[in-house]
Amino acid sequence: MPEEPLGGDLPVAANFVFEVDGVEIGAFKEITGLQMTVSTHEYVEGGQNQYVQQFPGVIRWPHLVFKRGLVNSDALFTWVGKSSGEGFAGNQNKLTRSTGAVTVLGNNGERLRSWEFEGVFAVSWSGPTLSADIADSLTETLEVAHNGFRAKTL
Repeated sequence: MPEEPLGGDLPVAANFVFEVDGVEIGAFKEITGLQMTVSTHEYVEGGQNQYVQQFPGVIRWPHLVFKRGLVNSDALFTWVGKSSGEGFAGNQNKLTRSTGAVTVLGNNGERLRSWEFEGVFAVSWSGPTLSADIADSLTETLEVAHNGFRAKTL
């Protein structure tokens, strides 16, 4: 029998939250970079002409990029402040890495699946473009570095 989709119905890609050290940073409208790539080393074996031996190398984890509309919470800037500016200087210029998680929510708000990230810290943030000539939604973008993730069904 084939596996049921997670949560019964297929989860909608629009229902997810980002948390850092258990604190909800916010619901985002888009997350990219949830991937990994393993480099390979090739070894040409003498006398073997049908294939090249391949061995796994370093795992690469790209930065996560989050996009969202403006929200009524300072949780994002409280967290970003720990790895930059006065918060960073107040910690004797030592980076405090955190544990982060992106969690997919079902239609009824229940937590279905999570990707937990190790060694998370913010590397970039950009705010919305403000202009009287633009009628687009206000969007901020956050870029986060990490040391890998593990998937977890909740």
